[in-house]
Amino acid sequence: MTDEDAVSQEIAAAYYDDEVSVEQLKILVGAEEVANLRVLKQQLDENFIDEVADA
Repeated sequence: MTDEDAVSQEIAAAYYDDEVSVEQLKILVGAEEVANLRVLKQQLDENFIDEVADA
């Protein structure tokens, strides 16, 4: 993993943990990556809900 990949993962984790706003994320990674991260975050949230409901 490159340093750039590690930084990208840290930024994504901060967004998923609601430590970084969408506007801050746009500044850090750009609009296209924000769109990808928002979709992934939504999918992760839906999966979590489904797993809890099935338990």
